[in-house]
Amino acid sequence: MPQEDCRPSAAPRQLVTAQHVQQSGGDRVALVTGASSGVGQAVSLALARAGVRLCVIGRNADRLAQTVASTRSLVPVESFRVDLAADADLRPVIEYLQREVAKLDILIHSAGIIHQSRLEQARVEDLEQQFATNVRAPYLLTQRLLPLLVKARGQIVFVNSSAGLAANRPEIGQYAATKHALKAIADSLRAEVNPLGVRVLSVYLGRTATAMQQRLYREEKRAYHPESLLQPEDIATMVLAALALPPTAEVTDISIRPAIKG
Repeated sequence: MPQEDCRPSAAPRQLVTAQHVQQSGGDRVALVTGASSGVGQAVSLALARAGVRLCVIGRNADRLAQTVASTRSLVPVESFRVDLAADADLRPVIEYLQREVAKLDILIHSAGIIHQSRLEQARVEDLEQQFATNVRAPYLLTQRLLPLLVKARGQIVFVNSSAGLAANRPEIGQYAATKHALKAIADSLRAEVNPLGVRVLSVYLGRTATAMQQRLYREEKRAYHPESLLQPEDIATMVLAALALPPTAEVTDISIRPAIKG
């Protein structure tokens, strides 16, 4: 069910001006997954500043309410508390967009989970959970909402990971497998829908200052210095810039890393 409760939050800084992203009349609609924190929240705020109507979904109701509070004075916003691994949770979102809004211009897949473990100790249940959230959910959402996106000649963004390009460190085999799968879905989908006027972008992130990254540093017993990592707003800036391109151009892949390596 839509989540109505929200609490005040500071206004986001403007990343891209409205005229760069808006259609005439400011009638664009975007669905953002993982909007309760991190990259998904930053992209949601940037889209709202650009005048794009939002449907935001996330797992944490309190943090999702903060996203709503930061955007609802700028654009209409509908929110859904969703477990992406549960098909029953996705149904209300799909039905809302299909029946009530009957429109979708931008689909941002930014939700994701990770479990790190060496293969010999890894739990198959963790692999299944990551596959459900990182692969099956974006596949299903895209499939169900594709007719709306085709009608709008819309845009799809898959927020991926550098692990989706190369699994070059230990303990990320499960996670990297799901991110490689997401890349395959995006690449094949692009070939299918480009002739219909739909653009598909994959963004491959390096280490980004999010709550998930903080947990990973703790697991790795490493000092966490978020100021040396990519910021969620950096990703939002890149995504909005790609969305703002004229219809004669398409960015297919963006790899973005922290400026400070280490």
